[in-house]
Amino acid sequence: MENQFAEKAIKLWRKIGTHGIMTLATCANDRVSSRSMSVIIYDEKFYCQTDETFLKYKQIIRNPNAALCYNNYSIEGKCRIIGHPLDENNNFFAERFKKYFINSFEAYTSLQTEKLIEITPVLIYTWEYKHEKPYKEYYDFNNRLYHIEMILEV
Repeated sequence: MENQFAEKAIKLWRKIGTHGIMTLATCANDRVSSRSMSVIIYDEKFYCQTDETFLKYKQIIRNPNAALCYNNYSIEGKCRIIGHPLDENNNFFAERFKKYFINSFEAYTSLQTEKLIEITPVLIYTWEYKHEKPYKEYYDFNNRLYHIEMILEV
């Protein structure tokens, strides 16, 4: 199963790409919120920046579980704050963020209160079609498992 997961995951990451505007959903104290974010994908993780005064940051501090939605991909993951976007160990992010999102980089990245969020995927799933029949693909990153769920016709 691990080999199948590894092979399928390589294709998945190619399809998802290196960056994109994604919807990030966070939750704490029975309040769910979502917003569009400029996201960098690097080393099978998702990265975005935010200000420590914003709701999403406060929610992540209280509850590290979050979700991203991107094109046809639903991504559930665990967040952690890994410092300032311009910290030396975060150069991988700053270089890519500047390349793909120059306006946001110039407006926000150097602010003292900016924080870098790392989202490690736990589960990614997507709807696909084969011979006009829908099915869902699941990528379980905790257990390194891939499986397909056929959707029965009603």
